[in-house]
Amino acid sequence: MTDLTLTPAAARALHLAAQGMLRPRRRKAVKADLMAAIRRMGVLQIDTISVVARSPYLVLWSRLGDYDPAWLGEHLAEGALFEYWAHEACFVPIEDYRLLRHRMLDPAAMGWKYSESWMRERAADVAGVLAHIRQHGPTRSSDFERSDGQAGGWWEWKSEKRSLEVLFTSGALMIARRHNFQRVYDLAERVHPGWHDSQMPHIDQTRRQLALQAVRALGVCKAGWIADYYRTRRPHVDPEALVAEGALLRASVAGWDEPAYIHPEHLELARQAAAGALAPSVTALLSPFDPIVWDRRRALELFGFDYRLECYTPAPKRRYGYFSLPILRRGALVGRVDAKAHRRDGIFEIKLIELEPGVRVSARLCADIAQAIVRCAAWHACPEVLLTRTEPASFAAPLAAALGEAAACASVAA
Repeated sequence: MTDLTLTPAAARALHLAAQGMLRPRRRKAVKADLMAAIRRMGVLQIDTISVVARSPYLVLWSRLGDYDPAWLGEHLAEGALFEYWAHEACFVPIEDYRLLRHRMLDPAAMGWKYSESWMRERAADVAGVLAHIRQHGPTRSSDFERSDGQAGGWWEWKSEKRSLEVLFTSGALMIARRHNFQRVYDLAERVHPGWHDSQMPHIDQTRRQLALQAVRALGVCKAGWIADYYRTRRPHVDPEALVAEGALLRASVAGWDEPAYIHPEHLELARQAAAGALAPSVTALLSPFDPIVWDRRRALELFGFDYRLECYTPAPKRRYGYFSLPILRRGALVGRVDAKAHRRDGIFEIKLIELEPGVRVSARLCADIAQAIVRCAAWHACPEVLLTRTEPASFAAPLAAALGEAAACASVAA
């Protein structure tokens, strides 16, 4: 229990602190920092869209600054991480395998992620894929030639790909590593040889632990936000029961008509937030699948940011662009950027950058956003930033000037 009362700004600061996004890093990242960042978040969502860096790499860049993207694949191959359905498809610290194992044993509950009919009607095909991997070792989908004459979109996977995916969801296969971001599948007992199902906690304990980890990752949260983090199914854990046993703390946030919950590990941070001593100073471009914004309802309730990803929306109906990146600036979500990295030409194109209603254009705002864009562009090996359009239009000239200054400073620093 706690009698802490937070302002909305303090709640946002506590959330960002829990996510490792309160202040810029003071030192260059090393490989171990990548695992520390994932453990802080709990999960790192995977997405393959690559108009800018693929989402998991961008989420890590927002927290680590310049780092070697190869570290992610190395941690996976070394067994520090595994892949599974957590929030969605995610990289997860291997110590949490025990918490997701229940899902593998009941794959039908995973909905569209698993096909009972495929496993039943194509049992011989599935067994053949499993036997191939058992005999020949780690395998990619591309190792199987397509023989049905189909071109093959994600909705028309070849037989072996579908079998690989259902075997993955059932836990028979795991991802041993990735090659050019393609999954390499192997038998679970070879990827995670130390595991035995006797190590799996009871489902009630699993639900409790996932709820606690979600609250810890969120910093401060409403009860309704908890289940989404790991996409846990009913029955959900009652956070009030966790408060009663001392596993969570209850607080209040001005303007919220329900309690707020805080993990005890964040008590000191929460006290600092309540005292106004947590001052967010990070400005960064976020992936659409960053934990800060992936729950659209939470982003709206916590940040007042109404965010929708439009890559699956027909182009004529898009408002903000194919893959717009939220702009986090000093504790607020102030706008979004529709960007594309033209890596071959070394150009980072800003198709549209739009500020949120009510955000005042100032020299400091322009400098913060310009520096974040230039840093992101440089990490993409794109030294040139091409600004096409801004909303409001009056934002264009001061931002262009700030981009020029930021680029010059970056060039001198290099």
